[in-house]
Amino acid sequence: MNKFWLIVKREYSTRVKKRSFILTTLLTPLAFALLFVVVGVIFSYESDDVNKIAVLDEAGVLAEGNIANEKNLIFTKETRSLDELRENFDNTVYDGILLIPEIKNLYANSYTVYYYSEKNPSLDIETQIKNKVSNRIREYKIASLNLEKKQLEALDSKVELDPEPIDKDAQDSSKIAGVMGAFLGFSMGIIMYMAVFIYGMMVLRSVMEEKTSRIVEVMISSVRPFQLMLGKIVGVGAVGLTQVAIWAVLIPLIATVVNLIFGFDSSSMDMGNAAATQVDPEEMEFLISQGFAELKHQNWWAILPLFIFYFLGGYLLYSSLFAAVGSAMSDDMGESQSLTIPITIPVIIAFYIMFVTVEAPNSSLAVWSSIFPLFSPIVMPARLAFQPATWQVALSMLLLIGTSLFFVWISARIYRIGILMYGKKVSFKELGKWLFYKE
Repeated sequence: MNKFWLIVKREYSTRVKKRSFILTTLLTPLAFALLFVVVGVIFSYESDDVNKIAVLDEAGVLAEGNIANEKNLIFTKETRSLDELRENFDNTVYDGILLIPEIKNLYANSYTVYYYSEKNPSLDIETQIKNKVSNRIREYKIASLNLEKKQLEALDSKVELDPEPIDKDAQDSSKIAGVMGAFLGFSMGIIMYMAVFIYGMMVLRSVMEEKTSRIVEVMISSVRPFQLMLGKIVGVGAVGLTQVAIWAVLIPLIATVVNLIFGFDSSSMDMGNAAATQVDPEEMEFLISQGFAELKHQNWWAILPLFIFYFLGGYLLYSSLFAAVGSAMSDDMGESQSLTIPITIPVIIAFYIMFVTVEAPNSSLAVWSSIFPLFSPIVMPARLAFQPATWQVALSMLLLIGTSLFFVWISARIYRIGILMYGKKVSFKELGKWLFYKE
């Protein structure tokens, strides 16, 4: 046992003292901060491309006023004909001509307007023009059909769903509980997905480096292969937990500092149609406060220990397989692609199932995937915020423990043979034979 802990200590100390580990640990949060700044600048940028548009209103929809201008769009109502404007277009100040043809059927739902210019309008300009003309046609229809505008506006009803508990004494959840649960579940699933790949591949590279440099031949003379493999897995896992813990502190801290310095408005970073939707600052402030309140109401005493459990279980399961693959490889680095595909496929499948799980956490696919041990390290953390049934979590944990130990045993059987084998290309059939070799 002392030798095992010496291996763990060696793996941990040598890696955390490496310059690459220190730089990666410190620069990754700074990279997130830089990304946050760049995204904020991009979505806060206001285009200086002003388009002046001549409007020919053959339908008469602008009888009561012109189309409202924007910072990048200036509409001017023209009385000249289309042919005249097109012939003298180079001598005008316009960038385009908007023709609204006569409306022959007030009950039609679809209309076509024409835009003449030397180059096609951008997607943003096209969307703004369509929305503004659509609003003016709506106003024109209301007036032409002698409809009451207030009565029509009364037909547009905004419905909100406020979840309430069946038990009167139970705590009432906020209206954005589902959104915050989805956000929390998605974040935890992404962390698990990245951890399995990053630190599993780190174990694979560590085994390969020691095998190709022949250092393992010296080490194997004093420790059993199982102790060496497990010590390497635990040591690298401790490195991963250290790095994740540092990131968990630095990333939110740096993001908060960047937000305070640059003062980015989250509403200005909306990737949707910002021109068509206006966010009420008071409503946004209310949603943010509700979001923080919902995070406080989460059962963190259960979520955090379970997250750590699935982190360790998933890491142990997949890193043992990566260690076995690393021990079976020869000097040809290209072998890793074919041997690691069976390991990476379940991880990728679980990653895509996670998206479905966030949207429907109690669906059959989400429930059974969170129990299946190859998927549960990624899928179950995405369900924790939605309070899955106790029996589902317990069964998932038991299966994950049993499967992890089983895969560690299988990997150890492969590791003890492959770590000392050189110059031979290994197939899956050969790996199967190694499982039954006697000591």
